[in-house]
Amino acid sequence: MKKAFMALKFHDGAKDQQKVDELTKALKGAGIENFVAVRDVEKYGEVKLPPNSKLMIVYAFPAMRKSDMLIVEFSKKGVGLGIVAGYAYAIGLPIYVIAKTGSDISLTISNLATKVIFYDDPKRFKAEFEAGD
Repeated sequence: MKKAFMALKFHDGAKDQQKVDELTKALKGAGIENFVAVRDVEKYGEVKLPPNSKLMIVYAFPAMRKSDMLIVEFSKKGVGLGIVAGYAYAIGLPIYVIAKTGSDISLTISNLATKVIFYDDPKRFKAEFEAGD
């Protein structure tokens, strides 16, 4: 099974938790196990990190170095998503951008992406990731 660091803009609480769970299940069906900081480090808000904690430096970047790819859920833009994409590009990780159909994908992130995948139903990820680059 391939390992992916998955980044997304998380701000809607239970709704975003459901999205993470659905995407995780769909990716697992495609043979991809993901690491998601908000789930695996912050436990969806149960673990309160100190205000001066360096989430990206201490958790995200090391997890990315242990991954086979970066998956960026880009239905909603966020500065942090660009930062992880830039880091992944710098260390040579393939970058897969996934987004709900109709999402506005910035030129910057699309230029870094190995592949951009639009979806209505994440169950189709299996075919998208098996299709290769």
